[in-house]
Amino acid sequence: MRRLLYGLGLALIVAACGGGGGGGDSGGTPPPVTGDPSASALVAAMGRSSNRLLVGLGGTATSDVISQRLSIDVFERYLPDFGPGANWTEFDSPPGTYVDIVTQQADSVGAVPMFTLYAMALSGDGVLSTLDSKDLMRYYWSHVVLLFDRLAVYNKPVLVNLEPDFWGYVQNQATANDPNQRFAWVNVTSDCTSLPNTAVGVAQCLLRIARNRAPKALVGFPPGDFGAGTANTVQFMNRIGAQNADFIVKQTLDRDAGCFEALSSDGACTGRPEINPYWNDAAFETHLDETRQYHEGIGGLPIVWWQTPLGVPSNSFGTTKHFRDNRVRYFLNNAARLVAVGGAVAVFGAGQDNQTDITTDGGQFQDRLNAYLAHPAALPTTP
Repeated sequence: MRRLLYGLGLALIVAACGGGGGGGDSGGTPPPVTGDPSASALVAAMGRSSNRLLVGLGGTATSDVISQRLSIDVFERYLPDFGPGANWTEFDSPPGTYVDIVTQQADSVGAVPMFTLYAMALSGDGVLSTLDSKDLMRYYWSHVVLLFDRLAVYNKPVLVNLEPDFWGYVQNQATANDPNQRFAWVNVTSDCTSLPNTAVGVAQCLLRIARNRAPKALVGFPPGDFGAGTANTVQFMNRIGAQNADFIVKQTLDRDAGCFEALSSDGACTGRPEINPYWNDAAFETHLDETRQYHEGIGGLPIVWWQTPLGVPSNSFGTTKHFRDNRVRYFLNNAARLVAVGGAVAVFGAGQDNQTDITTDGGQFQDRLNAYLAHPAALPTTP
């Protein structure tokens, strides 16, 4: 369900198991900067008054946010859907109430809600036969409509991450990197009767439902480079129309680095081909360069990092719930580097139940967040 996006490719071979910290931003409140203003525009649309790189948390209890006195900008939750009896619409009654609960929780900590729609795995992770079933796609679209109807009632800005992993699977199976060649039932929902029954139609329908039913919702597509390469992935995402969204969703790793280093079965980190998951400076540079290519190549849209591992600062791999990772340290110490490649928001969170969270990270997130907020990275406001 929470799979690594393999966008870094072979360049990660250069990454050794050294520190990835680097220096932090310094010197008081930063002056306005010039450059691409897309990130600033997204932050304004989110209703945030601070024109800086925003920081969020996913999968974290409000009580933990409050007890650590964390000032976060985004509060994220998954919306999984594995069919009747195992989907977000049934978490609470009546159907859809879960969305209301999450928005209330986000409000309680002064954050913008973010939802990650993960519903294309109805037939299994990476199984695309759902697209061929008229009944399953009717079911799928009914839940998409319910989501945006609840967000319309909320009537405030919210972020929605549209189907991580799914686009990478479609790309891997698409003839000639062309999503128009993959059939999918789209016109079975009354919102999208004029759209094509293709993977492109799926993306267009998601956008149409969001725009028509919840105009204050801000949506983004997550590229899924599972070996196709950055250029091909940028081309594919433009072909589905991702450039017409509000942002691009970017991942680093879906587990703590130490989980892979320790080959932990508890953390579901065995049997996966991770090469040097604990990044050094060269690996971070590779990631940032790839991110810049997505930003520049997909409509100039701003970047929202999502499900960025938390981890503990350590020289050893770690153990269950205490695996090491240095992405919090690198990202928040070098926030201006994220801004330089189009970054607007960095959301951190455990990608699996046995990964490190803010209650087991030795205070790393709290410490780095407070240091960052004392000297934040300003966003460009003028070209």
